[in-house]
Amino acid sequence: MKTVHLFASACIILLTSLTLSAQNGRPVRNPDGPFKVTIGECTHGRVEVTPAIPADGIELPKGTVLKIKAYPDPGYAFECGYMAQNGGFVYYDEYYTPEFEVTVNTTCSVGASFVEPERLQGYKCIRDVVYAKPGVKTLKYDAFIPDGAKKLPGVVIIHGGGWRMNCEDVMKGLARELCKDGKYVVFSIDYRWIGNADGDAEPNTMTDIIEDCYGAILHIQEHAKEYGLDPKKLAVTGDSAGGHLCAAVANMVELVGDGGFGKTPGVYQYLPTYMPKGMSAKKARKNLLAIKAVAPNYGIFNLAGVQRYGRDLPLEAQKAWAPIENIPSPKKRKIPQWINRGTADNVVSDEGNQEYYDALKAAGQEAYYVKVPGAAHAYYDWKPDSATKATFVKYGEPYARQMEDFFNTVFYKK
Repeated sequence: MKTVHLFASACIILLTSLTLSAQNGRPVRNPDGPFKVTIGECTHGRVEVTPAIPADGIELPKGTVLKIKAYPDPGYAFECGYMAQNGGFVYYDEYYTPEFEVTVNTTCSVGASFVEPERLQGYKCIRDVVYAKPGVKTLKYDAFIPDGAKKLPGVVIIHGGGWRMNCEDVMKGLARELCKDGKYVVFSIDYRWIGNADGDAEPNTMTDIIEDCYGAILHIQEHAKEYGLDPKKLAVTGDSAGGHLCAAVANMVELVGDGGFGKTPGVYQYLPTYMPKGMSAKKARKNLLAIKAVAPNYGIFNLAGVQRYGRDLPLEAQKAWAPIENIPSPKKRKIPQWINRGTADNVVSDEGNQEYYDALKAAGQEAYYVKVPGAAHAYYDWKPDSATKATFVKYGEPYARQMEDFFNTVFYKK
């Protein structure tokens, strides 16, 4: 079971008005119940629920266990079951077997997602690989491995959600697209949410999140043989907050070290959350130089976009979070970047993405800025609802092809 959240344009502002549970950051309006439960969207299939739920829903006591069976229509396949909650955003707990149980602890709907069978073919998915547990939340990733994979380049996807929502599930559509041609092993990773959104007593910082991303990559490299991966050939991508994080991870490899982040004046280094046994920070930094390309999608790249999370820190510390402030010299390290943003995006600006592209070009790095006509924010997301899927099919799929073409110029040069 996993949790996926619907990212909206005003997420940062609206989240401050929600009362969040200490367990998972989900809104709790009436913690004692009873709770109304309804049957949610089940396009191309149906679910049977025990005890039965009438068409207009039913009030159930807290702790009621629902047993659910999902049945796809002919020509479709079960993708996942879900419990959806609406607290200003739609929150999905996802289940990956067609028979599953849901414990009622809030007003919700239950249902299932069904897809064309070919979306689930040609690869295997290893879910919930744990790489660290630095706080309340267990950190994990999913591996999408093409059939017959052997020493393939890898793509690591970092999800968005304002640095404080979503999990690796929200990128499974993009992961499937990038692995279906059999050229890449793809990994969708999770990380700690910023502040206290995970329920941690000590607020998580942007430094923690970046260190989580580095830790996930080191864990993936350590287990490369199991995944059919060449650990020396990696790309990173992500959207929104994940666009910021993938650019940060790609640009800041030289800042990986054990000197601490601000413990010594003027020293701002990242020590990965996970380190293979016996690995030094110097060795970790060398391994992370395997990142050869990055595709940051509709991200935040400048100082103004991240400094609100560290206004009490020195300016040098805030700059250490901003990808635009840490572009490596191509004389030392080339890192081609493919930036992608929809023209109707009202969350991140064209000016901010253009500024980052211009800075990359000015530094001498290879860079591309591709604008998607008519696309709003989060078109690389994939969730159980048909509207999100339709947006992905319209915009995410064709531009995932372009993203793969960009990666091919790096890893499959003729």
